[in-house]
Amino acid sequence: MRPAGVGPEGTDPADTEPVLNPDQAGTDPVARCEQGLLRGRHRRGVQIFAGIGYAAPPVGPLRFRAPEPHESWEGERDARRFGPAAPQLPGEGLTSRIPIPWDEDCLTLNVVTPACDDALRPVYVWIHGGAYKHGQGATPWYDGTSFATRGDIVVVTINYRLGALGFCNLGSHLGDDFATCGINGTLDQVAALTWVHRNIAGFGGDPDRITIGGESAGAFSVCNMLAMPSTDGLFHRAIAESGAAHHTFDPEEGSGIAAEFLRQLGDPSVEGLMAMDVAVLLEAQEQVATDRSNLTGRSQEPFYPVWGHEALPRDPRELIADGSGADVALLTGTNEDEMALWGVTSMSANGLDSMLAKLTGDPAGMEATYRRRLDGVDPGWLACAIGTDQVFRIPAVRLADARHANGADTWMYRFSWDSRAFDGQFGAAHALEIPFAFNTIDRPGVDVFLGPGDTPTALAETIHDAWIAFIRDGDPSTAALGEWPTYDPLRRAVMDLDDECGLMDDPEADERRLWEDLVR
Repeated sequence: MRPAGVGPEGTDPADTEPVLNPDQAGTDPVARCEQGLLRGRHRRGVQIFAGIGYAAPPVGPLRFRAPEPHESWEGERDARRFGPAAPQLPGEGLTSRIPIPWDEDCLTLNVVTPACDDALRPVYVWIHGGAYKHGQGATPWYDGTSFATRGDIVVVTINYRLGALGFCNLGSHLGDDFATCGINGTLDQVAALTWVHRNIAGFGGDPDRITIGGESAGAFSVCNMLAMPSTDGLFHRAIAESGAAHHTFDPEEGSGIAAEFLRQLGDPSVEGLMAMDVAVLLEAQEQVATDRSNLTGRSQEPFYPVWGHEALPRDPRELIADGSGADVALLTGTNEDEMALWGVTSMSANGLDSMLAKLTGDPAGMEATYRRRLDGVDPGWLACAIGTDQVFRIPAVRLADARHANGADTWMYRFSWDSRAFDGQFGAAHALEIPFAFNTIDRPGVDVFLGPGDTPTALAETIHDAWIAFIRDGDPSTAALGEWPTYDPLRRAVMDLDDECGLMDDPEADERRLWEDLVR
């Protein structure tokens, strides 16, 4: 188990520092938004405004409802501390084991800015991952300080509703008042982005230069917003780390999951459901996930966005294939050993055989293709490569291909730096690129995931500078990396991010072709 407060879902240790007392408050920065004045604080050479309500608290009659505007307030509101996370239970993964403070009143965002002036800086809005059931915007890995000081960028991190409270298709069972339930968490993200677009100029940001970004479920969310008609004009560039447009449910699947959730709760009335203690909802949600873990046939939790609502009318893959989001430049990619985060590298030979039999009608042929590159490795590393392609790399390729067909600019990367942690079984695991992209590898606890040895500061700065370049200028090429061409299905150029970075053309092409009829 990792130490408390470290890893992607921990809480910022700096948030335990005492706030200034009222007599010192005159030194704090003050910003204005549509709802009123906000008092922030100075931290590490930047200004931070935390726990800002971007929508009304989704409690009482607003539980399971689409987000509503936040009311205004008189005087100054204290924005010196992060708000609680969305309701969630600790998980079993390396990045979700530690309980964190949460509350249903969770729809807040945080702003890190060089200054609240009229400089109109580029803006980066970050959507956290966590399988749509864990996480928060206050995570120290997502600290925007280096983007602000090194790139003169305003960074916003957000919370949104998770699990059944954010993604359970109750409308098919409980009526039109619950029509948005399968996508409320996504609508929260859109509400946060709308708030940023309307208010970020008061924090030194440019509403016409907004980049959205996210990792894992946050990257799925980025792709959903690329597909959504209602987000047109709200953002101008996008970064999707380890996530594409594949991870949603159709209305029928969503309705079935909602039925299971309601059964776990005893098929309550609407009134009973609205009055239930949130802890009861979380336990029921967890039981549904446990019961369905081997039944969905999908590499995702049951409480994921459900398309079919007017905000996301069809499968986002179809919408993107039809040209949605083609005017938005995209930087996307995956990590070489994504599945190592979930311990796949320790899989036995029998486990690999079972995995292959479920994936393909030619398990021996698939294994032989991967062994041409990975001859002699343990079965777990072979399983990791296959699973990484199935869940992450091939969906990213499909996304890039669909966008290219519509004339969209897409840049692709592969993060290949191998962690020295966990007896060498972690590799370039899922989420490991985050502290490199944010240049937060020196934050407490990150060393647990890096392992012994020299801190890879130079690589972190190289990756971070590429992200800065993309957010600022719409192109991740830098002096360190050289010219980084856009993706096209002939060359399939991918930037390899490792101790030695460089372009690869159509990496592992034989392995990629195996999935042509297996992953849509």
